[in-house]
Amino acid sequence: MTATSDLQTPHTGTIHNPATGEVAGQVTWTDPAAIPEIAAGLRAAQREWEQRGAKGRAKTLARFAVWLGEHREEIEDLLIAETGKSKTDAVQEVPLLIMILSYVIKTMEKAMAPEKRPAPSKLLAIKKISVHYRPRPVVGIIAPWNYPVANAMMDAIGALAAGCAVLLKPSERTPLTAELLRRGWLESGGPEVFTLAQGAREVSEAVIDNADYVQFTGSSATGVKVMERAARRLTPVSLELGGKDPMIVLEDADIDLAAHAAVWGGMFNAGQTCVSVERVYVLEPVYDQFVSAVLRDVEALQVGAGEGTHFGALINDEQLAVTERHVRDAQAAGARALTGGKRTEGPGSFYPPTVLVDVDHSMACMTEETFGPTLPIMKVATVEEAIRLANASPYGLSASVFSRDHDRARDIALQLDCGAVNVNDVITNLMCTTAPMGGWKTSGIGARFGGVDGIRKFCRQETVVIPRTNAGAGGNYYHNSFKALTRMNKLMTRVALARPRRVAK
Repeated sequence: MTATSDLQTPHTGTIHNPATGEVAGQVTWTDPAAIPEIAAGLRAAQREWEQRGAKGRAKTLARFAVWLGEHREEIEDLLIAETGKSKTDAVQEVPLLIMILSYVIKTMEKAMAPEKRPAPSKLLAIKKISVHYRPRPVVGIIAPWNYPVANAMMDAIGALAAGCAVLLKPSERTPLTAELLRRGWLESGGPEVFTLAQGAREVSEAVIDNADYVQFTGSSATGVKVMERAARRLTPVSLELGGKDPMIVLEDADIDLAAHAAVWGGMFNAGQTCVSVERVYVLEPVYDQFVSAVLRDVEALQVGAGEGTHFGALINDEQLAVTERHVRDAQAAGARALTGGKRTEGPGSFYPPTVLVDVDHSMACMTEETFGPTLPIMKVATVEEAIRLANASPYGLSASVFSRDHDRARDIALQLDCGAVNVNDVITNLMCTTAPMGGWKTSGIGARFGGVDGIRKFCRQETVVIPRTNAGAGGNYYHNSFKALTRMNKLMTRVALARPRRVAK
């Protein structure tokens, strides 16, 4: 099987469909030495983009949303050709972007409006205090290959709304859809504040070196390298990294619902989702019933690219090898594969949906990120054991709890060490753009989305203090007499010794 991306010359490359090996398209790689000039051009164009104001930028973003809807079929066809996805998976990305755009367009004016702040004491009541949000000129976005459309743009939308310019570095495995998205931005009347840097590690490094803010989505190991590189210039970063998301199924759960969620959450996009279900802990009284329901659902799945299937190929043989290793090592340690368990014969990087039982935390399938279509299920005796095992991980992206008692599920959710928990659902938090999506531990720092915070994260805060009156100005300046300075010191002392207001019981 050929690699997803083959370098032809130092300047061009061929992208192959991992499901068929067919050529998906050609890409021109960016010379890393050209990126400083590219960033300078973005920085120059950004000034006019910022000056349009939130209302002016919203009009352009609205036109871009319309373009996405009108070109959805073209985007999805290229997406399938580039990634080997099923049509079922591919149709999710454009609607998600339009939903994000619709929300951001309604939110951005509020997000960018200056905020008045109260005086901290009577002494400073003569001042008007305001906080302003100023966009960082160039935001570098290093996007992954698993969702080339959604992950490329879901952060770019917030940055563009804030008034930043965006330098997008898509994965070298899936560069083609990014070219189409840039074309759409320009055809929507967007200015030259959104452009691409195509390539691998050297290009990523150049983007980091020339950006004023870096948004990275990818593995935890690469996230560390991104942060180290950005630290050289004290460039702020937001990192959305790997996960090993747990699901907890309580004895009072709706078992059919939990099984449906586990299978979809574990197999969607061939398991290549940062917030996919990667391990399941089931209370002993319902374990057998849950496993039977999962098997029923898995046996109905159809694997293949394009139309009429549930999920498609893995991105390449390298990713497939990780899945194979996790399953093989688990079986050698005593686990059983009730479905799948072996690579699909024939062309393409396909792996069948694989349900593993008799698993424990000595196995990599329960502790390392698989990013493949596997579902390891572990029986637990108590809720406390389930919580302890769910937290026994270096990752902390998201999780899910299934129970008919929502209060009980919420109490368990608040004991899980992760950025988001879904009750009686999976992955849904990714669509809740009013709330932050971020990871704990090695799953990242910072967050995307979060209402106005999802726009303000790309800004610098600037405080402006203006006098209400000239009375009292310069009371402690050196030019005053010692008598005046003494009066000011006494006033400051009275302020410092004033009793704080009582806190209401």
